[in-house]
Amino acid sequence: MLILDVGQHIDHGQLWWGTEGSCTACPNGWCEQDTGGATPAEIRNALLAEHGPARLCLADDVSSLVPVLRVLREMLRLSLGQARVMATMLQEAGLAGTLVEMELIADGLQRRSVATTIETLAD
Repeated sequence: MLILDVGQHIDHGQLWWGTEGSCTACPNGWCEQDTGGATPAEIRNALLAEHGPARLCLADDVSSLVPVLRVLREMLRLSLGQARVMATMLQEAGLAGTLVEMELIADGLQRRSVATTIETLAD
């Protein structure tokens, strides 16, 4: 039987992901960790399946989306067009992802004086 532990965390303003695995029938195991890009789909999907998604919303009506666009472009390395689409989603229904992903974006927005809320979307 294989035991797998996955997670995400924030360190120095960057999203890190990690996975550890071990075999119950043998001494084999491994540990892997990385940052600087997207979390591998299998890790992200496992986190979403176990904990459910979280939704990040703007706490108030924002008079200008410029700070939001800057944060999204800087943090997620998006084009201006991609950032506009994401900012509109954030303004309307909110963004959904893992709790750690949403906390990272919320932190960046807070540094630009944009208030946000995060809610977990448990089944």
